[in-house]
Amino acid sequence: MDLLGKDFPYAQGALKGKHAMVCGASKGIGAATAKMMAKAGADVTVCARNEAALNTLVEELNTLGNGNHTALKLDLEDTDNLASTVNSLIESSGPVHILINNAGGPPGGPLMNNNVVDFEAPFRRHLHAAHTLVQALAPQMEEQGFGRIIQIISTSVKEPIPNIGLSNTLRGAMASWAKSLSNELHPSITINNVLPGFTNTSRLDSLAQSIQERTGKTADEVQNTWLAQVPIKRLIDPLETASAILFLTLPASGGIRGVSLAVDGGRLRSI
Repeated sequence: MDLLGKDFPYAQGALKGKHAMVCGASKGIGAATAKMMAKAGADVTVCARNEAALNTLVEELNTLGNGNHTALKLDLEDTDNLASTVNSLIESSGPVHILINNAGGPPGGPLMNNNVVDFEAPFRRHLHAAHTLVQALAPQMEEQGFGRIIQIISTSVKEPIPNIGLSNTLRGAMASWAKSLSNELHPSITINNVLPGFTNTSRLDSLAQSIQERTGKTADEVQNTWLAQVPIKRLIDPLETASAILFLTLPASGGIRGVSLAVDGGRLRSI
């Protein structure tokens, strides 16, 4: 499907007048989400550490929608400066209506191989950063009468995935945090999670590489093992995940709150 072309599933003005802040936007699902939002008419601020990649992405966003798109170099582990950075963004680009919390996952491997210090950077980059951003943005979302907060996490919050124990722990904490906030945030602000399955991104490539090194399997053997678990028998396109994310940001999705939506081709066995 040409999800950014003739098969785009939403009205191109569906998010007109809305300002979206997309974290981890330099590649993968984050970049795909930024593109979908630009196509839907939002003003998009793309955030990551790779400034060159962000600038290239903004150029593409300008071809997709008529919004005001900007790049913001942002280190999510630098939580001390996140709030001030967000305040500066609001001053320069206006209120943020949509926040996409997204960041790179920690290295794979058995949980018992991790020391306590291994938890610090991933939790700072994900949970601590997300909480800091929500605290900074929620008051002005409430003032605007509209807010959408979405975490891109993992199907592991439903069913832990073998050999990524640190990631499983982190993603579960993120899901519990979001569910707790769903009972506290103003009625005009929704918070939800999207749970990607086996998605065609560089993150999946790195996990495949670690499995190859640990087990001696070939790349094809690793991928075939994954696809055997997926009823649709293919990897998910990042734009498919981004389409689900975009749906949850729409004004018409205000009744969806505190859910974790899997985009995994049916891999999860739980109800």
